[in-house]
Amino acid sequence: MPDASSAITIQCHTGPDIAPFIPDAARLRISVFREWPYLYDGDDAYERDYLLTYSKNPDSLFVVASTQGQVVGISTGIPLRDETEEVKAPFPAAGIDPDHVFYFGESVLLPAYRGRGIGVAFFQERERYARSLPGITLATFCAVDRPADHPERPAGYVPLDSFWARRGFKKSTLSTQFTWKETTGSSPSAKTLRFWMKPLG
Repeated sequence: MPDASSAITIQCHTGPDIAPFIPDAARLRISVFREWPYLYDGDDAYERDYLLTYSKNPDSLFVVASTQGQVVGISTGIPLRDETEEVKAPFPAAGIDPDHVFYFGESVLLPAYRGRGIGVAFFQERERYARSLPGITLATFCAVDRPADHPERPAGYVPLDSFWARRGFKKSTLSTQFTWKETTGSSPSAKTLRFWMKPLG
């Protein structure tokens, strides 16, 4: 594994140019989302199939962080109209046209490389790209909503709410549900995810 003190390169890739990074994105999603608050027991074949949605879309985005030839973080984005129904459906139901929304997907970064401004760069690059697309006036993402007294919550855990707020996002009343198998469970179960939004103007 590269030295965590090595210089990080941030590069943006769109549409079909995303394809070579799908295995890395799948690997990082499985690794990072095993952590709290997702506790996701991921499957490589499922992950790669899901991520093909991005490589087949000309307006999708991967922001790739790498060092010494190894990908250590990836952040994704795609026009909301091209996302799954679970992600898209709450917006027209609330009177928001998905054609005007850009969806920030996952930001997955190995622990050794956190705290170095890469997460900020992920948000900056996705926002810059979203603003370049015609008709996009709103950015959004969703995050799992866990109760404060959840038995698996690590001691001293600090949620990312303040980080997202500093990026200009506000938690909305919109939510959706996803189903996945947790590392601590025997079968998939539904989880509520809350949307955060930022007007792009």
